[in-house]
Parts: sequence; C-alpha cells; structure tokens
Amino acid sequence: MATKIFDYDTIAYEEKDGVAWVTLNRPDRMNAFNALMQSEVKDCWRKLRGHDDVRVIVLTGAGEKAFCTGIDRTEQMGSEASEESALGDDATGSPGSTPFSFNDPGDNLGPKSCDLWKPVIAAVNGIACGGAFYMLGEVEFIIAAQEATFFDPHVTYGMTAAFEPIQMAGRMPFGEIMRLSLLGNHERLSAQRAYEVGLVSEVVPRDQLHSAAEWAAQAIASQPPLAVQGTVRALWAAREMSYRQALSLGYAFVALGTDAESLAEGQKLFESGARIDWKLR
Repeated sequence: MATKIFDYDTIAYEEKDGVAWVTLNRPDRMNAFNALMQSEVKDCWRKLRGHDDVRVIVLTGAGEKAFCTGIDRTEQMGSEASEESALGDDATGSPGSTPFSFNDPGDNLGPKSCDLWKPVIAAVNGIACGGAFYMLGEVEFIIAAQEATFFDPHVTYGMTAAFEPIQMAGRMPFGEIMRLSLLGNHERLSAQRAYEVGLVSEVVPRDQLHSAAEWAAQAIASQPPLAVQGTVRALWAAREMSYRQALSLGYAFVALGTDAESLAEGQKLFESGARIDWKLR
C-alpha cells in the first residue's frame, strides 16, 4: 500500500516499497510551474535527501497532455504576488541591484541542484518543453510514453534559450539540441526521435508508462543504496569534469560508496547461486 507523508498543493507524493512517486499536479495548467510549485519541488527534493525509506524517485506529470510545459506565464514570476507564494528571496526573477542577481528556476527544480543524489527516473507522459528541461536535465534517465513530445519555445517568444538547453546539452548531440532550441514552436521532437538521439532510454505505450518506470525503480531500489548513490555521484562527475579529473576521483567514490555491509550482502547473493530474472531491452 502506498504511503503519503509529504503534503503539497501543486505536487502529489506517494511512496511504496522504497520508491517515491513525485507527480507535478497542475494538469489544468499543463503542469506549468509557478512559484509555489518551485517551492514545493525544492522542499520535496531536500526532504528526500534524509528520508532513508526512499531509495529511488519517479518524477512524472498529472493528466495525459503534459509532463510539464515550463514556467506558468499567466503568473508573473518574480512579481509581488508570486513572491508572496513562498519563495521570498529565491523567487524566479526576483530583483537585484544588477542582472547578476537573477534567480534561475533550476536552482529550485533540479534534484542535483537541490543536492539530492538518490536516483530520479522521469516518466514523461506528454508534452515536455522549456522549463521542463530544468528537471529532465538532472534526472538519471527518461522513460517516455509514445505520445510524448519535446520542444523549446523560448526563441519563438523573443527569449534567448540558455539555461534549459545547456542542461540538455549533455544528453543530446550538439546538432539536435541546437535544432530543438532554434526551431522553437515550429518543430517538436517525438518520443521515438528522442530515443534515437539518446535523450530517452525507453519508449512505451502510454498505458505501460507507470509499470515500466515502476519496474526500473524497484529494481534499483532492491540494491544496496550506498553503492547506488556512489555510482550516481561518480557518473555525474564524469559528465561534469574532464575525463582525467573524474578518473582521479574514482577511488574516492568507490571508498565512499562501498562498505562492509553492502559487500557482504553482495557476496551472500553470489554464493547463494540465486540468479536475477533479468529482461532484455
């Protein structure tokens, strides 16, 4: 039975068998994020850091139309009304004495930006565009429904596309993220094409999205959490550092992410002769 321990207005939260399900829950606004959602997502990521009952998180969107369509343009982010909704000095676009004081939504929405190093799987159920990439850029991998689409509308509305495509640049070939960014609303990337270029790891029928994400999450959650989180940290270091820099930290990640208990657990599994019922992807 699923347990609900965090109570929010703009996201739904449940957990079961070591897996937390975090659902962006503004389907009437295509799950666009306002200041309150930013605050609640940030709070959820930060709380999950120390919540040991949860080993893996699945992030998805409510409804069938959209995963997330980015910032809610009907609510003026950084306005007085927006800032009163909980973020205060962290509100997006909050004023400063120079442009260098600008607050970016990614600081609130990205799990890695919030120092959460438990694996996060995105289950993309529909449209994912613009600010959705703040979250998708910081998950471990993406599973998409066949109907899912990806695009970035910034340039169409006269805005430079910067933070979001920079997030995605490590997940897609340069030409693909450049094309997606420059074509704006004129073209959308299908789930199949996203799979072909490596953005998405698996494409499934919509009615199988939940079960596909659940299978992967439970498989990861069944393994020693220290080794899992050490692996997450090591691979993100490999993405963010040079090859030699990341390798030089390899011993540190192995030492931090391996302990006598997890080694003993693994050895016991090996010596038992038990074999995991694996699937071929």
